[in-house]
Amino acid sequence: MTTSHLFRLSQIKPQNQVKGGSRVKATKSNFPALQGMSFYKLILQSKAIREPHWHANADELGYCLKGQVLVSLYGTGNLKETFLVNHGEVFFVPSGTLHDVENVGEEASELILQFSHEEPEDFGLSSTFGMFSDAVLGNTWNVSSDVFHSFKRSTKDAFIAIKKEATPISEAACYASKYRFNLAQSTPLVVNEGGSARMARQNVWPILQRQALYALELTGVGMREPHWHPETAELGYVHQGKGRMSILSPSGNIDTYEMQAGDIYFIPKAYPHHIENLTTDPLRLLIFFDQPMPSDIGFTASVKSYSNEVLTAVLHAPQDLFAQLPTYYEDLFIVKKVNPVDDVK
Repeated sequence: MTTSHLFRLSQIKPQNQVKGGSRVKATKSNFPALQGMSFYKLILQSKAIREPHWHANADELGYCLKGQVLVSLYGTGNLKETFLVNHGEVFFVPSGTLHDVENVGEEASELILQFSHEEPEDFGLSSTFGMFSDAVLGNTWNVSSDVFHSFKRSTKDAFIAIKKEATPISEAACYASKYRFNLAQSTPLVVNEGGSARMARQNVWPILQRQALYALELTGVGMREPHWHPETAELGYVHQGKGRMSILSPSGNIDTYEMQAGDIYFIPKAYPHHIENLTTDPLRLLIFFDQPMPSDIGFTASVKSYSNEVLTAVLHAPQDLFAQLPTYYEDLFIVKKVNPVDDVK
């Protein structure tokens, strides 16, 4: 099954792999459908640290899939924050802000990172520090250039390093931070027999400017109703389970495909689509958007906003078909499936 909207992230070799961890990237260069967003999966071994770095053209939104990491930021206005991020929590890093990520747990940590650009630009502290001469560095700190003679320069970022000892966790690292949000423990915006949806967006996490994240779970009878997002594209990661999605393009092409754990998908702004669980086990998705307050229009409320006479004439349907459908004044968002799963032709 070939589709331009799906990318099997778990089946490609990491572009960066060292002793302390690895990173696999989906950008426009290898997933051409992407527009204004990209996606990394980062694995850090115990005591490994993703070197201090910044992104020149993108905000970063990270989600902790597994483990516990310590994130440190240094930004404009002498901003300095250090905080713990546990499984199910999200963190935000503004474009240009220096930051690192350290695995402070005993096991490997796994993170997914979404960026507000289809081709993020990275600058690491190691190569940036190394570009300057001994004299320039000495002048910077008002010391002799001799201090830096033993410094071994590299034009290549360290990427990931391994510390001999893990950083002690201070009490302050457990305090609330405006750069961290506990998505897993947040109140679901939607919850019913078909599943639930938790949302990290600007109304509950004001720091967001260009991104949002939903945690969507569909039960064995759950389906995300047919819908579209008028002003935002959608980039989803399949965390657990197996599902099916259908997308309609302006050309009239219908793209229906199955997705499984480790896959990502991309849907352009305002393209109609649906998501359904194909098994009795939960289907869990982490869905990123390129707007801080994504909105959507679903079938359950929008279709019946028109009269049955209009719908019958436009859709060439039997006279009594739409009279049998209940009228809703707001979308149900997640619905319970009452019919068997269709065969895909």
